[in-house]
Amino acid sequence: MDSRGRARTAARLAPAAGGLSILLTITIGALGPSAMVPGLPGRPWQPPYSLGLAPGGHLVVALAAAALVLGAVGLAAGLAYPGRMPRARTLVVAGCAAAAVLAFLPPSGSADHLNYAAYGRMAALAHDPYVTVPADLPADPVVGRVEEWTRTPSVYGPVATAVQALASHVGGESVRLTVFVMALVNAAAFIATGLLLHRAAAGDPVRQRRAALLWTANPLVVYELVAGMHLDTVAIAFVVAGLAARRGVPLGLGVAVKATVGLVALGTAWELRRNPRRLALVAGLAALTALVAYLLAGPHALDQLLNASKSVSLATPWKLAQRALQALFGPGAYRAWIQAGSLLLLAALAVLLLRGRPEADREGPVVALAVAVAWLFATPYALPWYDGLGFALLALVAWPGLEAFLVARLAVLSLAYLPARQADQPRDLGWLVDVVRAWVAPSLLLALTIALLWWAARSAGRVRTPRAPAAPRPSGPSPESRSPSR
Repeated sequence: MDSRGRARTAARLAPAAGGLSILLTITIGALGPSAMVPGLPGRPWQPPYSLGLAPGGHLVVALAAAALVLGAVGLAAGLAYPGRMPRARTLVVAGCAAAAVLAFLPPSGSADHLNYAAYGRMAALAHDPYVTVPADLPADPVVGRVEEWTRTPSVYGPVATAVQALASHVGGESVRLTVFVMALVNAAAFIATGLLLHRAAAGDPVRQRRAALLWTANPLVVYELVAGMHLDTVAIAFVVAGLAARRGVPLGLGVAVKATVGLVALGTAWELRRNPRRLALVAGLAALTALVAYLLAGPHALDQLLNASKSVSLATPWKLAQRALQALFGPGAYRAWIQAGSLLLLAALAVLLLRGRPEADREGPVVALAVAVAWLFATPYALPWYDGLGFALLALVAWPGLEAFLVARLAVLSLAYLPARQADQPRDLGWLVDVVRAWVAPSLLLALTIALLWWAARSAGRVRTPRAPAAPRPSGPSPESRSPSR
């Protein structure tokens, strides 16, 4: 098949596969409580709504797997030929409409929103969510619904806690209404990010299509961040606003939602390095905003974050390293090695990625993206929805080749955490965790990380050794122009 044929195929495949993927994601929530969708106690008339059909675990997990595979295929096809996709405005409207619909459906894929509701309830009841754990309030109608993190205090920033507390004040003892308020905030953040990215690419229709494919109409991002209702969406909205406007307050607010997005501030600092006064103002406002927020949250706001930074999640390549180090040196001996290794990998990846860009092209969003991608691939603790940061930043930067690595990574991680919720799972699907998440995904991500290092090193080599300029053409008419056929 020639290039035109491939482009025509992509123009049909991408919208069909991506649209069907999002439709399946909506269907999972609409079916009601299941292995993918935790039940939400509350009055029946309160949103979010569902059909309450209680589908079987095998069905909803299969629907989710199909949504992820179709989403990855459609996204890859669309990004290969963004100029052949529907108009950017159509993609943005479709993605925003899907986000609005999902806000009125129960979240799916994980039970993190139950944790959010519990921490908000603690704050509303004057308990410190950075010290109190859900197990301390088992009889509470909201806190008692937490499924997995019953002995874990909040790891989220003070702005996230403020949103959760606001939702709790509105929802009261209703888990359903509390979650709905947070879903509205999450959908609004997702839509605002999409509109900011669309505006940032104004004047270039192909670039606007690509931005919409990477964020607003991205089936994998919709599945993880919108249907999953993860707080990363709110943090990303703030940092995208801060990067686009070069303002410190939004960056500080993003850090006060989730501290790890503060890596993006390196891009703004790099872009403003030749303007010390402006840099000092932006950096000062960002630091002051985050500092005030964390001071108001109390002395324990960073405790759990520091503990989590030492953890290794099951699907990352570092889990393979942890097993090997434990076999050699015993339990507990792996932490220092893995932390050092992850920092070295982060630095190496970031440097290679940046060297792969011409020096004149190393602007703020480029630096922010390079550091964010390096962190995503290097961090020992990563979950699928973390990758939303990489896609949002990639929508701001034209970086051919890099998007394939992010699509592959998010597809692998999403399938590995299918679902991230463990309650109500069919027993015969335990292999999804024991085999896919524990062994297959880390191995695939290790291979993908090595491939990214190789690709980045090759790109850096090409930039360092540019081709020699072509020899000047002789003056006067060329032999071809003097030929009889001319």
